[in-house]
Amino acid sequence: MDLQYQLKAGSYYLYDLRDAPSAVTGERRFKLKTDTVAIAFDRHTGQMHQHGSPARIQSWAAHTRRRLRAAGRLEDANGLVVVSGPLPVEELNKCLWVAGYCRRLFARLASLPHGKLQRASSADSWRKAA
Repeated sequence: MDLQYQLKAGSYYLYDLRDAPSAVTGERRFKLKTDTVAIAFDRHTGQMHQHGSPARIQSWAAHTRRRLRAAGRLEDANGLVVVSGPLPVEELNKCLWVAGYCRRLFARLASLPHGKLQRASSADSWRKAA
């Protein structure tokens, strides 16, 4: 629960909530800024292994698969899944916070909305009704 993604100005920012906010700006320093996010996880258990920028995660996954295959662990290598793209921030954060949630995300991936589309806030919804 210490790491959290936020979507600002069309980019994903990763924050460590253990860091104290700046005394001047009141904002925390971000750990990562990327246009799309990737997560690598085990398809069978849903355990997340890595998350971050797609290029780094794809490289990590290729290297890990190669090492697992060389060790004779073909099932583990084939079970390593990488999902990348504009994922909803709420779903990304659940993957960070809830053990095994990546498997549920993977099952619903086709029905998830585009991650960068913002929902209208509840404060705006009453104005539209009037």
